[in-house]
Amino acid sequence: MVLKKKKEVQVDAFFLDHQQLEKLQRFSKAEEQNLASLLLHCAQLSSGIQQIQCIKQITPLVKMMNQNPASDPMAKACLDVLGETYFSLGVKNPLKKVLASSLNGLPEQLMTLALQSFVCCLREELKTTDVYLYRKVLDNLASCMVDFSLGRASIKNLFEEVLQFLQKSLIDIQEENRQNHGNHIVQTQLMHDLLIAIKVSMMLVQKLQENIQGGLWEHHESSVWQSMCSLLKSSTNFLMDATLLQTVQTTSGLAVILFIKAMYEPVEELPSLVSDLLLGSVKPAGVPVWFVSTCGTLCTEQLPDSVRLFLCHGALAMLEWKNGSMGENGEKLLLDIVSVLLSLSSELKESSMATSLSRILAIWTNSALAALISGSPNLKIKLNGNSDVIGNVLEYVYTHWEHPLDAVRHQTKLIFKNLLQIHRTTIADSNEKSDPFFERLIKRLLSLEWHVKGKYASLGCLVECVGTENILQLDRTIPVQILDVISDQSLAPYASDLLETMFTNHKTHFTLSFQESTWIDQWHDIWVSPLLVILCEGNHDQTTYIIDYYLPKLLKRSPDSLSYMIRILQASADANLGKATNIFL
Repeated sequence: MVLKKKKEVQVDAFFLDHQQLEKLQRFSKAEEQNLASLLLHCAQLSSGIQQIQCIKQITPLVKMMNQNPASDPMAKACLDVLGETYFSLGVKNPLKKVLASSLNGLPEQLMTLALQSFVCCLREELKTTDVYLYRKVLDNLASCMVDFSLGRASIKNLFEEVLQFLQKSLIDIQEENRQNHGNHIVQTQLMHDLLIAIKVSMMLVQKLQENIQGGLWEHHESSVWQSMCSLLKSSTNFLMDATLLQTVQTTSGLAVILFIKAMYEPVEELPSLVSDLLLGSVKPAGVPVWFVSTCGTLCTEQLPDSVRLFLCHGALAMLEWKNGSMGENGEKLLLDIVSVLLSLSSELKESSMATSLSRILAIWTNSALAALISGSPNLKIKLNGNSDVIGNVLEYVYTHWEHPLDAVRHQTKLIFKNLLQIHRTTIADSNEKSDPFFERLIKRLLSLEWHVKGKYASLGCLVECVGTENILQLDRTIPVQILDVISDQSLAPYASDLLETMFTNHKTHFTLSFQESTWIDQWHDIWVSPLLVILCEGNHDQTTYIIDYYLPKLLKRSPDSLSYMIRILQASADANLGKATNIFL
């Protein structure tokens, strides 16, 4: 047994400049510990780990201060230094989170003073003009918005300036990327910076939406409105630019839908607008002038397939599918999205696109489940297992469940599993076990050859849905058939997983339905006896793979079966010995 050495957490210590040290030294007292002396001591430590312990003492120390800290010049000086320190720390440095946590715990009377210091520091950050230093500012903006009330309040105070910085950063990074065409190392760095800038813009809109949808932009001449239009226009350009990294395009698809959602009125018409974008049926005369000027390139009948895919993703991720908040138009959009995705599945064959499509289709199934909970009767009919929509998605599953990419196969299994849940939701008041859709699905899967690998995971999903007993009623020889397949090593893992799912479910069913003395023999006959026959009579490969793949799972789930197996094997050995003795007599 090899013990792995525990990886030590790297924490880079921070250092204060001469001016900051002088500021603290003016208020430091040798005879007693105050906030200034604590920070001085902290700055002198060479270990980041030790500095973390030191920073954690800030809040308790401040709470012990006797005089009103808000009128204390020492408090102002210390908060200035803390603000400068926070913005100087790298985003991955644990000190940054610890410092944010300590500042979150400041007493109420200090918060106004702390906010002034942080706003001042953030304003300086936003003055950055070097495109290669934008990343540091973007990281700081993101950090301020995550679990840091003081940072979030600072951004709220400078909301317009932050928006303008993000607007400028997107334009500048894109231009710098264009000028470095052919320099792949620099372009890769710039595209990652661009990705972060888009994500931070989205985070700002999501977390501070009240700043956007308030009175600031009732007039389209306001700076907030103009900045939002610029963000939407830039995101649209990135979405349409196939030369960018796919992750940038994907994220831009999310941003486009999010920004349109924040800006478009009346909100009731938003689902119809997105449907029209996906279907290429937007009429420029029917949408606002600002929409055409910012993302008019999307108002075309022939959007690139990748753009339609990423817009589908954006709609699924950024719109609200629960509670029926989008009404009938939202339900139509849901159906339009799956129609577009299925049409794209025959076009987007490149591996990264095929993977993205399978993942987005899986997201669609989750959105469909959410929408069904409060959906209309019509939606339940449209998403019933017998509907054309679900039938077409099932065909996608059958076509892709043996895809060469692991990611696609994994998503295909998830899609199938969710389709079963979707159908169950549409027949909530009916008997699932006798439902024609499930019965037809089981029969179709059982009719396939056992060398079809996709069959195993799908049957496993059906077991969880309708139970092993209902499947065995159609064919009691299924366990024997699966055991026979284990002789093929390429199928053994799939077969053993399915057997485990089936016998575990079956045992649970018996346990809940009968007393143990009445069912254990029947369970052993179905799941253990065929195994023993192979161990006694099977070929070498078959017995080897059963011992390797199936037997450990069986004994893990049913350790009591070991004594049954020993008893049967012993009886078999005695019988064979008796036969051999008779031969020699």
